[in-house]
Amino acid sequence: MEQYKKDFIEFMVECGVLTFGDFTTKSGRKTPFFVNAGNYKTGSQLSKLSKFYAKAIMDNFDDDFNILFGPAYKGIPLSVTTAVAFTNDYGKEVSYCSNRKEIKDHGDKGILLGSKLKDGDKVIIIEDVTTAGTSIYETMPIIKQNGDVEVKGLIISVDRMEKGQGEVSALNELEEKFSMKTCAIVTMDEVVEHLYNKEINGKVLIDDEMKDRINEYYSIYRAK
Repeated sequence: MEQYKKDFIEFMVECGVLTFGDFTTKSGRKTPFFVNAGNYKTGSQLSKLSKFYAKAIMDNFDDDFNILFGPAYKGIPLSVTTAVAFTNDYGKEVSYCSNRKEIKDHGDKGILLGSKLKDGDKVIIIEDVTTAGTSIYETMPIIKQNGDVEVKGLIISVDRMEKGQGEVSALNELEEKFSMKTCAIVTMDEVVEHLYNKEINGKVLIDDEMKDRINEYYSIYRAK
C-alpha cells in the first residue's frame, strides 16, 4: 500500500472522520464503522485533505482534465480546495464547478457555481463518500445539460465496498451506468489492513473483536 494511503487513513482517524462502534446508515444497515466527512472543519484539515485527493487523482487520472465538479453540498469545498492543491502541488490550473440545490434567478444566474461548463471540458467529479450514488444520479444530468463535456470519472475518499442498489457496489453501478472510471483514495479493505492491531494515539481501533464484526458485516453486505 502506498504511503500516502496509510497517511490518509490515520488522518481520517485523527480528524474523527473514520470511527468504529455501532452505527446505522441512512439505508438502515447496522454498521461497525462510519465515515463522516462533515468532521473536516478547519482550514489546516481541508488543506491536507485536498492534497490527498490531488495525489489520488494524479494516480488514477493523471492530469488530463480541467474541471473538478463537486456536487452540492459536501462536494463544493472539496472541489475548491483540491483545485487550489493542484495549483500549489502540481502547477496545474484547474477550475472548480458545483451545482446549486435551487436555480438562482438573479445576479449570477443559473444552477452552477464557479466555472461555467463549456463544450470540450474534461470533468472529474469529486465527492466524500458514495453509498447509493444518489448525488451522482442527480448531478450527472446537470453536467450534461450544461455542455458537451467528457466526464472522465468520479473520485471519493473511501470505498465502503458494499452493495449498492443491486449486488455490486455503488461505484461499480455508477461506472456501468455512466461509462466512467470510479475510484477512491482508499478502500475499506486497505483501512482494515493498515489499522488491524495497530496503535493510533495509544488506542487499537481494529482489534480481533472489531475485525470479526467487520467481517460479519461484509458477509452480508460486501459487493460482488
